[in-house]
Amino acid sequence: MMTNLFSIFEPSSSSNFPLNWISTLLGILFLPSLYWASPSRWSLLWSKLITTLHVEFKALLMFSHKGSTMIFISLFSLIVFNNFLGLLPYVFTSSSHLTMTLSLSLPLWFALMIYGWLNHSNHMFAHLVPQGTPPALMPFMVLIETISNIIRPGTLAVRLAANMIAGHLLLTLLSSTAPSLGLSILSILITSQILLLMLESAVAIIQSYVFAVLSTLYTSEIN
Repeated sequence: MMTNLFSIFEPSSSSNFPLNWISTLLGILFLPSLYWASPSRWSLLWSKLITTLHVEFKALLMFSHKGSTMIFISLFSLIVFNNFLGLLPYVFTSSSHLTMTLSLSLPLWFALMIYGWLNHSNHMFAHLVPQGTPPALMPFMVLIETISNIIRPGTLAVRLAANMIAGHLLLTLLSSTAPSLGLSILSILITSQILLLMLESAVAIIQSYVFAVLSTLYTSEIN
């Protein structure tokens, strides 16, 4: 019996297996069939997606180091695999936890900040004061820009976790009313659940893309 609606997101509630966080790595199991087996439509589709993301991220990145786009493509792949795995029954949704999302956003933001302050200190200081700011407002603008910069990894993590939690909660709330409904209302509920599942599939891709794109846009202040 669930004592709390949010207990469905507890690591201990999905199963008695203590290592259910290992579901985060399940996406890796899908890769060998895509790249080492004979070419298929799925492998061609995934290669086309990676090529498209590479072109887009390369245009957004402010530095042109070799392989820099692969960091964000790998980040996108990891998040989208976890989001889709969380839609399967009895699979632990790791991307709905701040522990997981902060582990992705915080090290990336911290590495970008260290790189920027060590190699482009003048640019980093210049971004703290927008162009055309009156001298009297400069101390306040520095404070505001510093706070907005510090909370960026938190906003990235909360955006992803909140969107995944919202959809799962809605699906859980609707399915919990099924035993008390009649046959006609139950058919409507099942149809709405299928539509919500399609919406959650779209959200899983969109949120992964937003997370990766915003991470690339944060590089604009370090160069």
